[in-house]
Amino acid sequence: MTNESEQAVQAAIDGELRLLDPEVRASPARVLEILDPEFTEIGASGRRWDVESILTVTSGGSVSAESPVEVSEMSGTALAPGIVHLTYFAENQGRRTWRSSLWRLTDTGWRMYFHQGTLAN
Repeated sequence: MTNESEQAVQAAIDGELRLLDPEVRASPARVLEILDPEFTEIGASGRRWDVESILTVTSGGSVSAESPVEVSEMSGTALAPGIVHLTYFAENQGRRTWRSSLWRLTDTGWRMYFHQGTLAN
């Protein structure tokens, strides 16, 4: 991986971890700094989410500081200039989810464009 690719992957990882931070999730303005305006998600439940619906859930405190999300096996690949794919496991309140996200470089920095969670054993 080139230095530029490594930096892109690290930027996406940093953004992903910020988005999992309960303090960030509680702030719609901070979440909006991370999510792409065209963001979509397919949740572990099968529900489709967009920026507006995610803001409703995150500002409601669905992830509390008492039960932080534990992340493991996070890895990333630069698919093309300005596009990074991340995968990892997230555990929260006894639920383990295999997660995948696409990040793209915009005029305002790296933003999450797509996210999917699938229940894992």
